[in-house]
Amino acid sequence: MARLSPSPGGSSPFTAPETLPQRQLSVSGPVLVVAPHPDDETLGCGGALALLRAQSLSVRVLVVSDGTQSHPRSRLYPGPQLRQLREAETLAALALLGVPRSHVTFLGLPDGRVPHLGLASPGAAAAALGQCQQVVERVAPRTIFLPYQFDPHRDHRATWSLVQRAIAVLPQPPRLIEYPIWDWDLQRRQPLNAQYQAWRLNIAPYVEIKHQAIACYRSQTTDLIADDPTGFRLSSAMMACFLNPWEIFLEQTP
Repeated sequence: MARLSPSPGGSSPFTAPETLPQRQLSVSGPVLVVAPHPDDETLGCGGALALLRAQSLSVRVLVVSDGTQSHPRSRLYPGPQLRQLREAETLAALALLGVPRSHVTFLGLPDGRVPHLGLASPGAAAAALGQCQQVVERVAPRTIFLPYQFDPHRDHRATWSLVQRAIAVLPQPPRLIEYPIWDWDLQRRQPLNAQYQAWRLNIAPYVEIKHQAIACYRSQTTDLIADDPTGFRLSSAMMACFLNPWEIFLEQTP
């Protein structure tokens, strides 16, 4: 997760998520989980990750940006050091959820400036797309978890766009399951796009391990980086939004 500028609020099914239909997670592997920033994979679908690994499904994780804009003014943790820290936090969190280090890829694109295809410079967009395609070709996923297309954060929308283009190299289109992050924020949530249907996944058996995994992100949940007063902090109230006994996912309707 990274900082986000406010945007207008709107009605959303996340106002009463307990009313959404509950489904079982029946997916085909290999599974690829795509995170715009280090920690989005754990916040958005950490319970699903743990559940899938408990089912012995192959799960790979792709982290798109380096996450270094969470504390851009820190002198104790300048960009390269913060990048290393956030990668280490991601590996620790995913290890708890059952994903080994060898199944995690970091693209290292600049936080806050993930190229949005069609809007970014052609060179930056082509390079980012090429990196993403290499991962998709190597994993050959049957199922992909990715950020919600209309998430308020630009990096999340750009990541969605990258994945959409990258999967064109696959002989068979994978199932796409999208997860919301910033829609929990009353000031930033957007109305649910009419193309989508939202549903709940029961993760009650995995809430505690998900909590432990989120706690691995000490740079985001504690005062570990105390020399940047503008730095991002995942508050206890915000964290509570991701520690329900369910996770919400969205899929486009046929």
